[in-house]
Amino acid sequence: MSNVQGVVVKVSGPLVVARGLENARMYEMVRVGEGRLFGEIIEIRSGDCSIQVYEETEGIGPGQPVFRTEEALSVELGPGLIRSIYDGVQRPLDKLHASFGEYIVRGAESPALDRSVQWDFVPVAKVGDTVSHGDILGEVDESKLVSHKIMVPYGVEGKVSRIAPVTGNVDTVVAVIDTSKGPVDISMVQRWPVRKPRPVAKKMPPVQPMTTGQRVLDMFFPLTQGGTACVPGPFGSGKTVVQHQLAKWANAQIVVYVGCGERGNEMTDVLQEFPALIDPKTGEPLMERTVLIANTSNMPVAAREASVFTGITIAEYFRDMGYSVALMADSTSRWAEAMREMSGRLEEMPGEEGYPAYLSSRIASFYERAGNVICKGSDERNGTLSIIGAVSPPGGDFSEPVVQATLRVVKVFWGLDDKLAFARHFPAINWLTSYSLYQEVVDALANEKLQQPWKENRSQAMSILQREAELDELVRLVGMDALPQSDRLLLQAAKMIREDFLHQNAFDDRDTYTSMEKQFKMLDLILTYFNEARPALEAGALLNSLLSLKVLEDIARAKLIEENALHQFDAIKDKLTREIAALPR
Repeated sequence: MSNVQGVVVKVSGPLVVARGLENARMYEMVRVGEGRLFGEIIEIRSGDCSIQVYEETEGIGPGQPVFRTEEALSVELGPGLIRSIYDGVQRPLDKLHASFGEYIVRGAESPALDRSVQWDFVPVAKVGDTVSHGDILGEVDESKLVSHKIMVPYGVEGKVSRIAPVTGNVDTVVAVIDTSKGPVDISMVQRWPVRKPRPVAKKMPPVQPMTTGQRVLDMFFPLTQGGTACVPGPFGSGKTVVQHQLAKWANAQIVVYVGCGERGNEMTDVLQEFPALIDPKTGEPLMERTVLIANTSNMPVAAREASVFTGITIAEYFRDMGYSVALMADSTSRWAEAMREMSGRLEEMPGEEGYPAYLSSRIASFYERAGNVICKGSDERNGTLSIIGAVSPPGGDFSEPVVQATLRVVKVFWGLDDKLAFARHFPAINWLTSYSLYQEVVDALANEKLQQPWKENRSQAMSILQREAELDELVRLVGMDALPQSDRLLLQAAKMIREDFLHQNAFDDRDTYTSMEKQFKMLDLILTYFNEARPALEAGALLNSLLSLKVLEDIARAKLIEENALHQFDAIKDKLTREIAALPR
């Protein structure tokens, strides 16, 4: 740490103003007071540096020293990230708990990566190879599900002069690269400033769907690997459960979950549930491919922004290895509120609803780090980073600034509806207001993969739901019996789509996940009923007979059909056709 120090001249909550920090730079990390509290310079004005402190500033006063570190807020990247639980500035919470007890002591420090753990490094490169940033030197089995690739750090380029299998901690030198400036020792750990996006060779359009097993998402509002999604919703509408389901079932190889300013009991649920969750694809604990970052609402407000950028940097690191990574941020509203508080303490000109004028650009800088990319390195490996951000607008008002700023940069909107949640319809995603701009990409891939009219069925089902919404007002005014029989049949089909397809029980082992093939068969069964019942009605069949077919019970229970018994759908469809054909005309 530098000997250059300044002194505190003002303290305003988490904002500390220091004077005398010569040659200080924006976003440089400093240590504040005798307790050496973590802080970051966020404004420099006439020689005074405004510092947001990531810990409680109680006891800090004018005249206390401030020390420069001469480096930006950075994270350690290397073996040991998987299965870890960090706070917003990448301090391992389990290590802090072991050292200091239930509460984090101010100024407490612990290396992000445990130096006592020994890793087995297996070389991939060999002596004499010419390597540059992003090239893979070797691999470490970090967990049962993740092979951690040790890459050449940024700014290093040259020939490998020494590399060999070795067992050691993350600081152990595993290779030596001869560069134009001399030999450089390469260990298993590297540091990266969190506000700087990690470079890529090329950004590509997202092309592969991120299947989630959630029918309302995969069928109607799909996300792609490398895409961005926003999940806004009022209190109690199920944002956290949706993110849990995505973390468990989405076809991502690595999950980074950031709890940003959420209630402590919610984050406790996450920390208790995730280690107990079993990865359905491998049978191993989900934590074997997960990194958790916890910054609850009772933690210092300034650290919320740090937690978001810490999470995205770790996610980018695994993306650069060629993995498909999903980042869950819950919730970006708390981050925006922290920005608003810090902006107010800086006495900046407020924007809409008191948020800083740079709210939109700061949110965009976060979401724009997602993507489907060609990673740096000679092997041109492909990696994806998808971001799903929950937003908690006050009172469920989607017109508020954070939601609107987010919607300007994301391409998928999953709008949660408290009315659906209170009606016990989960996931409570409103199918009339949500949208996905990846729909055409996923439709084309689904049609090709399943060799079935996925797009046509989805379009017809959505038309039925939209027509139901139009008829709903009329039904309230004049009653169901005043409607034409064809519209009453449509309302029955819409009810079946809502209750038998869109409603999904996250806590039922048979219903919590639905494959793309089963989703198609479920919806196709309901549409077959509608498409065969309409001509039967026109031919003289009684409406009540069509609404009380015995096979409708089989259709309602079809969601519980096991994934290895999908042939049962064909039997139900045959039964449906026979029952409609047998009705008197």
